[in-house]
Amino acid sequence: MTARSDVTGARRVVVKVGSSSLTTAEGGLDPDRLRRLVDALAATRARGAEVVLVSSGAIAAGLAPLGLRRRPSALAAQQAAAAVGQGLLVQAYTAELARHGVVAGQVLLTLDDVTRRAHYRNAHQTFAKLLELGVLPVVNENDTVATTEIRFGDNDRLAALVSHLVHADLLVLLSDVDGLYDGHPAEPGSRLLPEVTDAADLDGVRIGGTGAAGVGTGGMATKVEAARIATGAGIPVVLTSAPLAGPALAGEEVGTLFRATGRKRPTRLLWLAHATNARGTVTLDAGAVRAVVERRASLLAAGVTGVSGDFAAGDPVDVADADGHVVARGLVGFDSDELPALLGRSGEREVVHRDDLVVL
Repeated sequence: MTARSDVTGARRVVVKVGSSSLTTAEGGLDPDRLRRLVDALAATRARGAEVVLVSSGAIAAGLAPLGLRRRPSALAAQQAAAAVGQGLLVQAYTAELARHGVVAGQVLLTLDDVTRRAHYRNAHQTFAKLLELGVLPVVNENDTVATTEIRFGDNDRLAALVSHLVHADLLVLLSDVDGLYDGHPAEPGSRLLPEVTDAADLDGVRIGGTGAAGVGTGGMATKVEAARIATGAGIPVVLTSAPLAGPALAGEEVGTLFRATGRKRPTRLLWLAHATNARGTVTLDAGAVRAVVERRASLLAAGVTGVSGDFAAGDPVDVADADGHVVARGLVGFDSDELPALLGRSGEREVVHRDDLVVL
């Protein structure tokens, strides 16, 4: 069997594993599953690659100790389960990695930690130093204090964005399904897609949620979206099941390989485009829209015709045309109560600098 060069040539790999791939039916961590995963990660490091693990499972790991049979719907209960489960999760990884002489390092992120310039730089430097020291970072969203991240976020998207943050060469998404099928995997006649080279390959493919009930939050749709984010900026993706982690990381032709479709771009702009919620909207005249979209120029106050929302300087805002169509997103340079006084004024007052602006 021919080895995948996109995999075997990767020097820095991000691996994401979901809750359903780590836990028992009762909700606790499955030691055998976790051990097999760690063995595959250690083998990847042994061939000279650096590894970053994005691991779900904190909330799921906290269910059994708290006597909960299923993932609770109440936010406070989810946060309580995460507070108990996160320590158990990292303890388990630390013990299993120690068998291979590898040190684990816990990194808890919220989206806000990496959207502001200073926070983003700090996160990047932290990962760089951990990898330099030979540590295997274990990443998760900070579910104990997060709000919308728990209810609406998913670690597939987080893994795609972390791949950019650490300048990875490969992203491996591990699930309870062995790849992307053109229909539901359980339906007769459904076919595994061994490779996706562009969006046209997904025409006619029915993508729906396929995760295990009661434990995880993701599904196939979130994994395909994560693959789109990563491949669109130059990072190939392998999607397969957790039991096939070893063969997948060794370059065997298992699961689905998503080929890179774009080129690498500034990581912070990818966070801005895919990992932020706009706090308001700035509306532009036609000339300003052309300057932002076509010339990639900074947004000047002279082109602003309206402001909505309640935001502070440094917050993400949508940039819209006169019809309300969002054309870009950027980090605004003024508070929402300061901007109205600047509307239409001539001069070079920058509302959003071009380095803090991404065209959508």
